[in-house]
Amino acid sequence: MSETTHDGGVAVSAPPSPDEGLTAAQLAAKYGLAVSGARPRLREYVRQLWGRRHFILAFSQAKLTAQYSQAKLGQLWQVATPLLNAGVYFFIFGVILDAGKGMPRDVYIPFLVTGVFVFTFTQSSVMSGVRAISGNLGLVRALHFPRASLPVSFALQQLQQLLYSMVVLFLVAIAFGSYPSASWALIFPVLLLQFCFNTGLALIFARAGARTPDLAQLMPFVMRTWMYASGVMFSIPVFLADRPQWLSTLLQWNPAAVYMDLMRFALIDEYGARYLPDHVWAIAGGWAVLFAVGGFVYFWKAEERYGRG
Repeated sequence: MSETTHDGGVAVSAPPSPDEGLTAAQLAAKYGLAVSGARPRLREYVRQLWGRRHFILAFSQAKLTAQYSQAKLGQLWQVATPLLNAGVYFFIFGVILDAGKGMPRDVYIPFLVTGVFVFTFTQSSVMSGVRAISGNLGLVRALHFPRASLPVSFALQQLQQLLYSMVVLFLVAIAFGSYPSASWALIFPVLLLQFCFNTGLALIFARAGARTPDLAQLMPFVMRTWMYASGVMFSIPVFLADRPQWLSTLLQWNPAAVYMDLMRFALIDEYGARYLPDHVWAIAGGWAVLFAVGGFVYFWKAEERYGRG
């Protein structure tokens, strides 16, 4: 195209752009551009997360090592902390309040220690999950990776910490007459189911904590209430024997109580099936699948919003 200028010359104009008239979305589609930080499809997100499995493991191990790096006793606090908690609970609930009524002392002490260790696993997973995004904003904003890596790695960190503590738990059980037997093999599926459940909880609270950082201040009160309602210090069916049956059943179906009771059933010889609710393995599996899948999808739905604003 050309046109005559005021001095008689001829100016040649540029041909129209082939992109003229296209919207931003049409231009992006034409040249294969995508929104930075956009949420991938669920299957692709799972694939990306699996590709970061080495990072997840290394990050969890680094966090575990650094957790007590400033303390003189170092990693011994991984075991000492729940043991001290168990000692306090035994003095208050076992000695003063007689919460172990109906149980011999050699059953109640490993019962209590097991409950404290197992509930601490869930409690720590939730508390670290709340801060997984809000406490690592520098990492979230600096690097591109599936954000679910963070709460999953924190749940894995708590699993590793529990595994260290299990050595002491075994010694306590043996000291009070519960020796290794075939039932101890049940520990592995119990831990696997509880880890899946805890990971789902960590994902749920990671999303909630990313939007509401003050949630981290509220959660200790919520977790304390959950602990008292889960039978950490007492056997629910024994303690509530004179209360309506539906109340005992409701508390026993509580997922924290389910995983504690299954671990006690596996470890303690005298803690028999009569203490467990009906269909306890189905309940444990149901809670694990519901929270692992539901929590993962719930977290993935907000993937593009983490670290923004």
